[in-house]
Amino acid sequence: MNRLPPSMGVTRFVLSPLNNLSSQIDRFGTWSADLPLRLFLAWEFFEAGLEKWNGQNWFEHIQSSFPFPFSSFPVELNWQLAMWLELIAPLFLLLGLGTRLVTVLLMVLTLVAIAAVHWPTQWSSLSDLLMGYSISDKGFGNYKLPLIYLVALIALFLKGAGRLSLDELLRSRR
Repeated sequence: MNRLPPSMGVTRFVLSPLNNLSSQIDRFGTWSADLPLRLFLAWEFFEAGLEKWNGQNWFEHIQSSFPFPFSSFPVELNWQLAMWLELIAPLFLLLGLGTRLVTVLLMVLTLVAIAAVHWPTQWSSLSDLLMGYSISDKGFGNYKLPLIYLVALIALFLKGAGRLSLDELLRSRR
């Protein structure tokens, strides 16, 4: 009779359900892993767009901080570009439509925002710069949150919208 040592039976008893659960999560993740990222980014950018929609154009105070070519655009054009991108791109993210193009546009917007608003105005060392890696600005910048958005956008750009998206539906019909 070929019996397993008692410890092997317990191990199999514990590992088998864990492997099964892991397998189920993998199958579910294949279809839905990108959705929380798309929802998070859509909410954050749409919220910023609504603030611009309901607010006054404050870009005139930071226009000189915009990187080229945006520094040469009229202030009102920059405001309109940022607002409409922040209002429309989230809808595309929610639908998973044109996801890679939309993420590139939002990455450019985020880099401009980091340069113009969130980057420390003066820093002389890496430790000075790292003090700006925060959510609140205490005179050292506050680029932590836009950097988080940028990393999330890069992940979506590299992976795409996933299977629960119009991108995938259109790809499967081709």
